[in-house]
This record gives sequence, C-alpha cells and structure tokens, in this order.
Amino acid sequence: MAKINNMLANQGYNWKFSTVGGVTRVNIETGEDIAHLPELDQKLWTVLSCPVKGLEFDEKTLSLMDTDADGKIRVGEVVAASQWLQKVLRDMEILVDGKDTVAFDQVKDDTDEGKQVLEAAHLILNKLGLDKQEIALQDVLDYMAVYEEKCKEEYTAAKTEPYEPPFGEQSDAVAEAVNAVREKIADWFMRCKLVQFDEDAAAALDVQVDKIAAISGDDLITKYDEIATYPLARPNKEALLPLTKGINPAWQAQIATMHALVFDGKKSITEEEWKSVLAKVDSHTDWKTASETAMNEAIAEQLATHSAAIAPVERLVRYSRDFMKLIHNYVVLKDFYKRDEKCLAVFQAGKLYIDQRQCDLCIRVSDMGKQIASAGTSGIYLIYCHCVAKSGGAQLDIAAAMTDGDITGLTEGKNALFYDRDGNDYDATITKIIDNPISVRQAFFSPYRKFGKWVTDKITKSATEKESKQFDQMTAKADTASTNLTVKTEGAEAVAADKKAQMFDIAKFAGIFAAIGLALGAIGAALGALGGFIFAKWYNIILLIALVVIVISGPSMLLAWLKLRKRNLGPVLNANGWAINSKILINTTFGQTLTKMAKYPKIVSKDPFADKKTPWWQKCIYWLIILAILFFGIFYLTQKRMPWQPKPEVEVVEEVVPDTPTEAATEAIEEEVPVAE
Repeated sequence: MAKINNMLANQGYNWKFSTVGGVTRVNIETGEDIAHLPELDQKLWTVLSCPVKGLEFDEKTLSLMDTDADGKIRVGEVVAASQWLQKVLRDMEILVDGKDTVAFDQVKDDTDEGKQVLEAAHLILNKLGLDKQEIALQDVLDYMAVYEEKCKEEYTAAKTEPYEPPFGEQSDAVAEAVNAVREKIADWFMRCKLVQFDEDAAAALDVQVDKIAAISGDDLITKYDEIATYPLARPNKEALLPLTKGINPAWQAQIATMHALVFDGKKSITEEEWKSVLAKVDSHTDWKTASETAMNEAIAEQLATHSAAIAPVERLVRYSRDFMKLIHNYVVLKDFYKRDEKCLAVFQAGKLYIDQRQCDLCIRVSDMGKQIASAGTSGIYLIYCHCVAKSGGAQLDIAAAMTDGDITGLTEGKNALFYDRDGNDYDATITKIIDNPISVRQAFFSPYRKFGKWVTDKITKSATEKESKQFDQMTAKADTASTNLTVKTEGAEAVAADKKAQMFDIAKFAGIFAAIGLALGAIGAALGALGGFIFAKWYNIILLIALVVIVISGPSMLLAWLKLRKRNLGPVLNANGWAINSKILINTTFGQTLTKMAKYPKIVSKDPFADKKTPWWQKCIYWLIILAILFFGIFYLTQKRMPWQPKPEVEVVEEVVPDTPTEAATEAIEEEVPVAE
C-alpha cells in the first residue's frame, strides 16, 4: 500500500491515509490513532455497522461491545469502546500487539474505570491462589469455571426436596439401557398383537428367509446395519419377550445390558411388565430434566450477577486482544487486502476446493433471499453452496467468489469440498450461480462458447424433434393398419389428399426461386468485393481476420473489462447485514490472489494410454491445404480464372472517324441537287 503521509482530516488530527483496493482509506496503525477515533469523520469509515453473529471473530467480545444488545456493532459503539480504553489504559499502544494479558502497571489507578478493573483482577487472582502482577483472559475463564462449579455444589447442598430414584444409584444407567431398545421392543409387541389377530400372518411378520439368503454369501459383519432392521425376536401369540435366547444378533448386547440392570433372573417378560419399567424410567427422566433446568436457571442467575462484577477486567483483556483486529476489519479492511493466510478478514469463512481451484473468498450466507436480490450488482462471479459437515451434520450456506480461471464445468448440482477456518471439512453442493466476468481472457472466448452451445442445443433439439416425428408417424401407420376397411379407405383418401397438397407447384415456388437467386447473386457480389479487398494487398487478410475477431469478441471483452474494474464486495456483505460505507473493490490483480489455480510440474515420462496425437508437421500440411483451397476458391470466384492462367489479351479497335466535308464540296453538292418547285 502506498502511504500518503501528512494528509489531514478536517477534525484536526494528523491522520495518515493509504490506497487500499483502489480506494483511499485512513490508516489506523498506532495506539494514538485509536485514541483519536472519536475525531474521525464518520464519512471516512469503511463500515458503519456489522453483525455480532456469523463472523470469524470472538462473539463474546462483540457482545460486550454491543451495549444496546441489538445484534449489531455500530460506529458509536466502537468509538465508545475506544473512549473506555482511554480511561483504563495508561498507554494505548499495548492494543497494537493484540495480547490477552494486561500488566497492572498499564492500568490507570486514578480513574473509576481503572479502579474497577484492578479490584476485579485482584479478586480473581486471590480466588485462584495466584500471585502475579498481571491478569490474563485464561485467568478470567478459569475463575468463572470454578465459580460455576461452586454454585452447583451450593445449590445441591441447599436443596431439601427428598427424592428416591426408582432404580437407586443405577437409575441413570437403567434409563439409558431402556431407551436404547424402547422402539425395537415396542415394534416386537405390535407384531405379537398382529399374530394374535391372525395366526396366518406369523410368517409374514417374522424375518423373511429371502432377505437372509440375499446376504448369506457376503461377509455378514458388514451387514450389521441391515440385520438390525430385522425383528427383535420371532413374534408369538403369547407375547412373551425372550431375554436370554432367540434375540436378533444385532440387538443381543443391548438386551443383555437391560436384562442385567432391570430383569435379572427373568427369562422373558410381558408387555405389562415392560410398560411398568417404562413408566418408572419416564418419571425419573422428567424429574431429572426439571431438576437440571431449575439448577441451570438458578446458577445462570448467580453467574450473571457475578459476571457483572468481574465484567470490567474481562472487557479489558478481550479488548486488548481483539480491538485492533476489529479496527482493521471495520475502518480499513486491512486484513482482507493483506492476503495473509494467518490473518484473514472476519467475513472469510474458509476455503472452497472445486474444479482444480481454491477459492479463498468464501462468506457465510445468513439470508439467501437478500443475497440473490443484491449480490448480482457486485460484478463478481459467485458460487452459492450448501455445505454439510462430515462429522456432526452441521449445515451452512456459503457464497464463494470465483476470480480466476474458466467457468467450464461449473453448474448447479456440482459437488465440492469446503473447509472452515478450524479445518473442519464439509460436503458442498452448488445451489446457484451468479454469472459475471472472471477475466478478459475468459470473456474473449465467451461468444464462441455461447455460439457453440447454441449450435449444439439446436442440433439436439432438431434431432429430438425428428425422432419424435418419425415415432409418431410409425405409430400412426400402425394404428391405421389395425382399423376397419372404412377407416382404411378414409385414411387412404386423406393420404392421397396430403400427397396432392404436397405436389410441387412451380407457380407457387417461382417467387421463392427468384428470391433465392437474388440472394445468391448478392452473396456472390459480396464475395467478389471481399476477394478484391483480400488480394489488393498481402496484409489485408490479416486485417480481415483481426477485424472479425474484434467484431465478435470486442464487445464481450470491453464489457468484461468495465465490470472487472468495478467488482465490489460491498453488495455481498450488505446482504449479510453489514452497512458498507465505501467500495470494497476486487480488481484483476487482487482477484488472482483470491482464487488459486492448480499448477503441475513438468512431466518427463510418457503416458502409455494417452490418445495418439497428430504430428505437428501433419497439422501444418492440413492447414496449408485448407488455406490453399480457400485462397484459390476466392480467387476463382472473383477473377474467374486460376492464378497460373495468363490474363486474356484485350484487342484494341481504333474508331474510324469519317472526314468532315469541306465547304466547297458542300456547295457543289447543293448546286447539283435540283430544287423542287
């Protein structure tokens, strides 16, 4: 970034500015700059507000800064945080390092805000038994964990309501074992009821032999999930569930655990016995849930009260670590334009790998409707993907910017792989594409690609229509052949009438032939003019080819160049709840750093299965033959002779002009001619 020093904003402070992403922005580099944030004109801020949630940033820090709890961080709240830090810190320069530890000698002891921080810090260290002259974020977290555990112990000790678990100390284990087989046992008792209703249905309700036969040739260990879908045991009209034998192998371990905890000594149970156990388990589960809910609410209330007491020191250590980073992503967007893998912008969610490319600019999508409505004005080629985590099943939507390469093969439904900032991988599927130019080179080939697609679609459509027409004709003939004689006669008359109607009418088509002749004449004249231009000068053919390329690709390239100069990330962030106050431009050079293309080393070995390629000398011969045919064809159409034929000699005929008679001869002739009376 080219710094422009000694530029003054109209507030009086000697701000320094720089050009970042083609836009002039103010630099925030020192603690003194942070101290003067209240003086910075709001028109010079890149961002006016950003959401608290959905960013790659500590949400707790943002929630502490969000004083009105509206879910957004506005300029006023950032300024308020800066002013609070000035009242607490002796030197604002410590914010530049971004450490989560603050020494006590850096905290002011002559202000109310500084005194509150020091009191809370000493309280935490005393409770933890630590003797040091600094406070760290981890100390705060450890203290809150200890206090939470203490609150739980006090709540449990103070609780006087008696409760006897239905299964004693093993009640939780019993509940877990029973819930593991609850649905499977319910299914088995229902099968027994159907057998009691109709004994002939017993075979249908039991496991089908055909299913076992179908997997008998495989390794049955790999079929564990399928075997688990078979009935728990063979249904019987007595509805006695066996507990020791005759159990589906996939459920034997769960039944054995439940048997040992609840029905030890029994070989079978009835549905009434089972429902009795379920009632006790459900009662215990309800009591435990209600008890935990009440305890959590009581503890949360105590923690909230205590957290407010130590909030100043937590706010300080979190601001010490995160405030400068927030400024770089709020006022200047420095982290975005720095292109440092270890220091990405807060809106960059991870990396998308697709089509031999790595897209670094991936943004979480909070509202797809807003994205579709406004993101198209960004001028960026955007790929929207739905991502599902490989483990855990977490889901999210992202918008990935494709800023380099080609778009061939990028279609809706294409699968890819997404990695978030923590390295977790997601299966990504393209759900929508917003088409915009990627590069001028890609725009050069775009008209030819579109024309090729159009031709392919036309050919496919024509072939499909002809195939459908032939099929209809064949089926119509088959239907006609199967009708009675009268229908056949009528069909024959109709065919005859159709043939008659299709007979060639020379009078009707005379006009068409005349038009075709005129068109061919015009084409011939155009070719003649074209040939005359080509053979006038040797370099005219080069000029003609360049002209054709400019006419076809020029508009597309010009439009792409104009759009690439104006690619703006602002509309994409605005659709996510940001209030962007300045352009966030992505020019061609910067865009190439946001999308990394696959690079391969030089391959020395030959592929034994590669397709045979035409030698270069054969390709040269083919092109020479094609050019020769074109050359001689145009020459013949325009000159009506071959180049090697001599030009025909033109015979010059001199015009004989009769002699003009003299005046004397004219008089003599007049005298000899008699005058009629």
